[in-house]
Amino acid sequence: MEVVRLENITKQYPGVLALDHANLEICSGEIHALLGENGAGKTTLMKVLYGMTVPDEGKIYINQKQVSFSSPIEAISAGIGMVHQHFMQAEMLTVLENVIAGAEPSAKGKIKYAKARRGVQEMIDRFSFDINLDSKIEDLSVGERQRVEILKVLYRGGKILIFDEPTAVLTPLETEAFFTVLRKFKEQGKSIVIITHKLQEVMEIADRITVMRDGVITGHCMPQDVTINDLASMMVKREIKVNEHMRAETVSPEVYFEVKDLLLTASEKVILDHISLKIHKGEILGIAGVEGNGQTELIRCLTGLQKPDTMELIVDGEAVTGNASDFIRQGIGHVPEDRLGTAVVENDSISTNLMLGYHFKERFRKGRWMDYNKADTFGNECIETYSIKAPSSKTTIAEMSGGNQQKVVIARVFSENPKVVICAQPTRGVDIGSIEYIHRRMREFVGTEHAMLLISADLEEVKAMSDRIAVIFKGRIVAEGPTDQFDDTQLGLYMTGAGTEEER
Repeated sequence: MEVVRLENITKQYPGVLALDHANLEICSGEIHALLGENGAGKTTLMKVLYGMTVPDEGKIYINQKQVSFSSPIEAISAGIGMVHQHFMQAEMLTVLENVIAGAEPSAKGKIKYAKARRGVQEMIDRFSFDINLDSKIEDLSVGERQRVEILKVLYRGGKILIFDEPTAVLTPLETEAFFTVLRKFKEQGKSIVIITHKLQEVMEIADRITVMRDGVITGHCMPQDVTINDLASMMVKREIKVNEHMRAETVSPEVYFEVKDLLLTASEKVILDHISLKIHKGEILGIAGVEGNGQTELIRCLTGLQKPDTMELIVDGEAVTGNASDFIRQGIGHVPEDRLGTAVVENDSISTNLMLGYHFKERFRKGRWMDYNKADTFGNECIETYSIKAPSSKTTIAEMSGGNQQKVVIARVFSENPKVVICAQPTRGVDIGSIEYIHRRMREFVGTEHAMLLISADLEEVKAMSDRIAVIFKGRIVAEGPTDQFDDTQLGLYMTGAGTEEER
């Protein structure tokens, strides 16, 4: 039975038609996946349904009755709840306080905490959430925080639930637990919409799939009638392969990159616990782990941005020492994990961004001075070589999509031909077409003559690209071996510390 119908929803922003007469139906007791590249209009369409965005044209029907929402409060009153990709929580407050905030039961001006506690605990028991109402948010795992967000929606009577990239930072085991909850919601007749880019998960959990492209609904289908590559092609209007295994056919026995006894402490707390890793020539070593287990600090130490307590770093038989600039000169390239925060300068041009960290190179200089004509020429060469969509090298980063911004970062590092690349979150916030392209360039770059350390929160990416995987938990490498040696369950257990001496 249809519970939501969106008719001809249109939303125009300056220079961008975000939604172009989009039509969507959502039924009772179904899990509906909404797919599309970045900027396709998925989140905007759901924000219209949730009252966060007012459309320029179109109609919204809830249970065959036309409605109009000017705020999320009105949508919540109609039974619509949305769990955002970035959780909206007060970290110093308890689970109970976060769940009931803004909807506290009260009498004579006093909050009825006992009544609230009974109601929330009943929901926790019903869905087997295994979470303590008195725990502070700051002490919870990412999976537990997500359950808090779900409880907030349920507490407010949500019957139509929207999830924006719900598994982006979950381990495989947390993802399975989340899917179990979704199936329980479905059994109760709730309607669920998932906005995601993880096509494997869509095939596993969705009852129906809607694909968007450039603000337009381009297709509806059932998982049993399509393949993952079919979905990818519908999203980008060309044939594409998703997370195709791109492992090396052969890997040299020569150790090309080695870190020994990396120890990092802060305020007497061990952040990185005596890490040792080896990468062979022609090999990609992937780091798998739940974010916040030392990955950022590992990246900073291996790129010269942070000085550890102890570390011996060797590239191609030579010790690497000094600061970040010295590391670059000694053959270590770096694709930063935070593109807009540390990898690019948004208001500068492509050519200027291509010089960052490499301004000392002859290709950018004329004697003692910078030669911006040379930089522009090089920028235009990179635009062509790396398929960057921009009219010229004078285009600013802010004018470009996330995928093309990332291509600029990839071009800057790879074109300098470093011996080893520390590649962090290379496709975060990037559309599916750019993901395919970046993955191919990563493997082509490594070839048989280079090495790469890949750090990614996307486990599918790690599995597809890595010849070997090392799992990090609380700053320690707890498992390491060939990629095919691990299945998702094993990886999930290691990523959450199960099986380590600390957890026994």
